Amino acid sequence: MNSLELVSVIIPSLNRPQLVSQAVRSALAQTMESIEVIVVIDGPDPATADALKLIDDKRLIVMELPTNVGAAGARNAGIKAATGTWIAFLDDDDEWLPLKLEWQLEVAHRSTHRSPIVSSRFIAHTANGDFIWPTRLPAQNTSIPEYLFIRESLFLGEAFIVTPTILTKKALLEKIPFSSKLPRHEDLDWLVRASQESDVGLEFVAEPMAIVNMMYGKKRKSLSNINDWKYSLNWIRSVRELISPQAYAGFMIAVVGPTASTERDWQAFLPILWETFSFGKPRVFDIFLYVLMWMIPQELRQKLRFLLKSKDNAENKDKST
Repeated sequence: MNSLELVSVIIPSLNRPQLVSQAVRSALAQTMESIEVIVVIDGPDPATADALKLIDDKRLIVMELPTNVGAAGARNAGIKAATGTWIAFLDDDDEWLPLKLEWQLEVAHRSTHRSPIVSSRFIAHTANGDFIWPTRLPAQNTSIPEYLFIRESLFLGEAFIVTPTILTKKALLEKIPFSSKLPRHEDLDWLVRASQESDVGLEFVAEPMAIVNMMYGKKRKSLSNINDWKYSLNWIRSVRELISPQAYAGFMIAVVGPTASTERDWQAFLPILWETFSFGKPRVFDIFLYVLMWMIPQELRQKLRFLLKSKDNAENKDKST
């Protein structure tokens, strides 16, 4: 493999020395050896720096930022320092399976797009069990926003592109950096803006290639788990001109509405629906989903999903015996 095939892995981290060490080891354990793993310590954090010194691998590079700049800013700093043609991202509380980069790079080379964004399925570790997401892969020629935002089912996990599954070219990330001003939706924001480039297209590895921790409780807080429907509304308004009316309606139905429901802000029910019809093009099915998502909280929907999964597994086991 020549030098042009070098993949730079960027892992932002802060105050999670044990977790980031596990993430780093999973990256270094890739079957593809031509990699560099750049851990960007997002502010003063001696414990993490000391923990990473215990990993003896010349492919590991540790950057220590003098001040906290947030996950998006830390990723941008890592992108700037990266020497690989390709860049992949890993969060400090997630892990990769060994074939992740090798298989994604093969898909990237077969792509008809000059700047492919290659994602994959992943194992979602949730409070209600482990799931393989996304359950639905994008159809050919479907735009990234329409794939992500237009729902076909009631359950979370149907369409997903999470940052730890993304592999793409450094040149694209230099042209379209992450927005460091966004404390939330920065990954969706990047995907929407990057998808506007004429040479960009989405590719997928159908097998799960990462283990993504989606358990956020009192001891494990994450900006991506902060519920604020008004924030989500303002963000989707900021990119409205970049997406189709159908995708706009989908985000309102599947993200803004359920978030307001989780916050028990019942007064938001009609204003969100009004916004959806005013600037989007919802389907009849979208309205059906909207009402159900208000009636059935996300936590209950996930428990129902887990019960259905357990039932399917039991039935498959009976058939095999």
